[in-house]
Amino acid sequence: MKLYSDPAIAKKIRKMQQRVKWQDPLILERRIDQTQFVLSDGHADDPEFSFLVVGDSGSGTHKGHNPQRQVAELMLPHHHECRFMLHTGDVIYLVGSKEYYQQNFIQPYQEFLVGGEQPKKIAYDKMVFNLPILPVPGNHDYYDLPLLFGLVSISTLPIRRLLQSRLDLDVGLYGSGTGDAYARAFLDYLCAFKFPGDLARHLDEHYTIKTDTGRCLSYQPGSFTRLPNRYYTFRYGGIDFFALDSNTFNDPPPLPKTQAGDSDRRILEKRRTNLEQEKQQIMADSAILNPSNSKDAEQLDDLQVKLTQIEEIIVDIEKQLDPNKTLLTDIEQLDWLKQRLIESWNTQEVRGRIIFFHHPPYVTEATKWQQAQTLAIRNRLRGVFDAVAAKLGSLTQNRPLVDLVINGHAHCLEYLQTADTGHADSHIPWIVCGGSGFSLRRQRPEGAELTEVRGDEEKLVARSQLFLGRSGQGSHKHRPYSCLRIDVKGDRQPKFIVRPLVAEWYQREWCDREIAGFEI
Repeated sequence: MKLYSDPAIAKKIRKMQQRVKWQDPLILERRIDQTQFVLSDGHADDPEFSFLVVGDSGSGTHKGHNPQRQVAELMLPHHHECRFMLHTGDVIYLVGSKEYYQQNFIQPYQEFLVGGEQPKKIAYDKMVFNLPILPVPGNHDYYDLPLLFGLVSISTLPIRRLLQSRLDLDVGLYGSGTGDAYARAFLDYLCAFKFPGDLARHLDEHYTIKTDTGRCLSYQPGSFTRLPNRYYTFRYGGIDFFALDSNTFNDPPPLPKTQAGDSDRRILEKRRTNLEQEKQQIMADSAILNPSNSKDAEQLDDLQVKLTQIEEIIVDIEKQLDPNKTLLTDIEQLDWLKQRLIESWNTQEVRGRIIFFHHPPYVTEATKWQQAQTLAIRNRLRGVFDAVAAKLGSLTQNRPLVDLVINGHAHCLEYLQTADTGHADSHIPWIVCGGSGFSLRRQRPEGAELTEVRGDEEKLVARSQLFLGRSGQGSHKHRPYSCLRIDVKGDRQPKFIVRPLVAEWYQREWCDREIAGFEI
């Protein structure tokens, strides 16, 4: 039985557009840019500032310990020195269900919320942030329950709860509603306004900032903390930040209808069958374990890691095997990114650019590099970067197109540098921050170097400089959960001082782990 289903890209785009009344006549009439906001905190012009980064955090208690809360406590001493927090996605596991926002988001981050001293009184769709939390949607924020699983979970509730008590699946009763819970939690949910007069008053109250691309939303910490769209941009301290929804351009192309394609299909079908059998064995093994026993609890955590890894690989395989799939890429979003990057380079007051989204194009975590979705993301981002580079010509003065790319999805902390990739994504620093609460994963056995076949040769395209994930075996297993503080320094060409904040779960105890910071 599948644990979750991934809605089609066309459905994700359509539903999200409906929720923000994308290009509604009242919005067009006011020349509102629904992809931009201004962070109105009185400090947006300061050239030096700091911000936090977390990702893949939205988990439960992990049988007696709460990694997400531990990471949140690491951030508290930095709360008043940082201007905002970027979240790289997977805000809620396992299927982005609204019923888990209280346990898996509001309570762990209560100090960052207005009224956080009484977190149980905060509704997930009424959150207001003291410290801006600026997320992008992850794949789990879009996942839904398969119909059969949903019926079983309702009709056999005691059994479902027993299953959850073994593996902390946090599947809930509802699923995400194709990202509806995420949209209600973080976006300006304009479809809630049923009458044009109410919508007009809301737009006139909150979309008050005039920019070159039209009026845009004013994000006011402690007062009005909604985002205009699932992808967006904002400028802070002369740095342009671009937040993307990579869930709508991660579909791999279907297998070709050739002899080689048929062979690949048979290989993938056999692998899927083997993985399904392995899932069933994991469920059987977990049923005999007692989560109240510390040794069993550790084993359950390991089984949960394996189960979610397997389910993720199966989703990737099924995206390739779907015989009826029409390849759809979110061209509108990618064109938007291309145009905004070009505009950014042609804007004198902009001194740097940061992109953040969920799926990493470069990563050495054990399950990700060979996934078809990783290749799809990498190729499509390269297409955008190559087009931007061709348009800009010598304007970049040999600087990389962006100063930093930040991702999640891989459950680790990693810092990589691309080499000469043969594309405009060369010589860029990449950070994966996806180890902020959900079960951690290991580095691939092949190690820190990533290669691609180019022509007849295998070329180095990226090298990992730091990897922090699950390591060790048995009682010597290390689980270092992490987040980041990034300090922006420098003048015309910014420097980024990256400071990992790490809490390690080792031998049933928490300890802070010192990881040296580094400069980008």
